[in-house]
Amino acid sequence: MNLAATTNESLAHTSNYLIYSSMAVYLLAFFANMAEWLFGSRSKVARTAAALTGAGQQAKDTGTVKVEVATKNGGTAVLERPKVVTRSAAGTRDVPDGPGASGGDEKGDLYGRIAVSLTVLAFLIEFCGVLTRALSVQRAPWGNMYEFNLTFSTVAVGVYLALLALKKNVGWLGLPLVTTVLLDLGLAVTVLYTASDQLVPALHSYWLWIHVSTAIFCGAVFYVGAVATILYLFRDRYESKLAEGGKPGSFATSVMERLPAASSLDKFAYRVNAAVFPLWTFTIIAGAIWAGDAWGRYWGWDPKETWSFITWVAYACYLHARATAGWKGRKAATLALIAFGCWLFNYYGVNIFVNGKHSYAGV
Repeated sequence: MNLAATTNESLAHTSNYLIYSSMAVYLLAFFANMAEWLFGSRSKVARTAAALTGAGQQAKDTGTVKVEVATKNGGTAVLERPKVVTRSAAGTRDVPDGPGASGGDEKGDLYGRIAVSLTVLAFLIEFCGVLTRALSVQRAPWGNMYEFNLTFSTVAVGVYLALLALKKNVGWLGLPLVTTVLLDLGLAVTVLYTASDQLVPALHSYWLWIHVSTAIFCGAVFYVGAVATILYLFRDRYESKLAEGGKPGSFATSVMERLPAASSLDKFAYRVNAAVFPLWTFTIIAGAIWAGDAWGRYWGWDPKETWSFITWVAYACYLHARATAGWKGRKAATLALIAFGCWLFNYYGVNIFVNGKHSYAGV
């Protein structure tokens, strides 16, 4: 017994060390992402901004976009890129996607590849930290808010890396994701930290693996959709200002021009939210079945159950509005952010500030 307790304590300390190590690597990834945005090709983006944002009509007429860029020998070269049709609704501007955070520059691309490599390394270290935490308590590593935070950030980064591996245009997600992960882990190790311990009897069920794991995955995907929605609102406002003849500042031009077109971000956010919504529905159903086994009733309007249902209704309204002609674009995006706000309150607010049956794990 003493040997087992010593081993578990050693694993818990190893988990803590790995989590702090992953935070250090995430911090390096943050600086690399910042370098990609700040030093990649601000001047190059500024030189080609007008060509990229004004290419909609050219693409409509010829099927290609021609952009003149400077070469190393001081001359110019004309690059042809295929027409990128990103229209998500009638009347949407046909604007090609931006060149990415690096601006298509070799130096910026180098910083970007370094950032991704560091993110992969941090992800692997954090994953090992979550795994050793599970081994230290010999159960699923999400019995309290500290463990939930660790797993959530790990899964969120995993979703991002999986999208990159699938060649999806999500490089723009790197900086906000790493920033959020650092904040999430900082909150976990300072405010939410809980020593390794066993679960209360009600949680000893295979439904813990099913219900909580799907909830974590859904939250990670909802987070990706929320970031895309926020960037869509900024990019859409930027495109509208250009269309009205306005002249945004150099900083806005440098940042916004590298992002995908507003319609691309809008479509991406809708697709990821729509794809994970059925799984969120299953999460609520699985939780109800588990509640029936643990507490003898399937639904009792416990605060966690109530806010899970409110979140479900909010995303259902968003998806319905998004599919309705009169509620596309910014209105639907606002609904998406309200829905994600409901999820965040369900995640943090209910667990920390509201008493209920789901308060047995503390924080």
